[in-house]
Amino acid sequence: MNEDELLQLYGVEPGKNQRESIRKLLQQEMENQETEDHEVLKLMCVMLFALGSVEDTELIWEAKRKNQDTGSYIDVQLLCGAGFEETIAYLEKKGGKQAHEQLLYLRQCEPYNFVDFSIDQWLSGYKAYYGNGI
Repeated sequence: MNEDELLQLYGVEPGKNQRESIRKLLQQEMENQETEDHEVLKLMCVMLFALGSVEDTELIWEAKRKNQDTGSYIDVQLLCGAGFEETIAYLEKKGGKQAHEQLLYLRQCEPYNFVDFSIDQWLSGYKAYYGNGI
């Protein structure tokens, strides 16, 4: 599925009932070793960000860590669709190696990438970028 098809199907702000479908597509895209264009991967992360479920931070983290390109291509702010503090609290409670690594990363990025962080502003920026989500 390409970027235009995803936008037609889900829009930038999909419905909550579409979350599982997007999660499955994102997992499939991450497993696809032949993908060189990461725009589809990023768009699905934006969609999950828009849904604001704190649990999706882990899947977005995995997408961001897929390779060096996705590491810089997927904005760190996408990890915090539920909010920065909410995501930190979730990861602290969750525990484990992946949560710990993500927590350290977010703490390092906090003074640079999360000053005056606003979910609404980031979402507006993505809507503008993607043409208001169709």
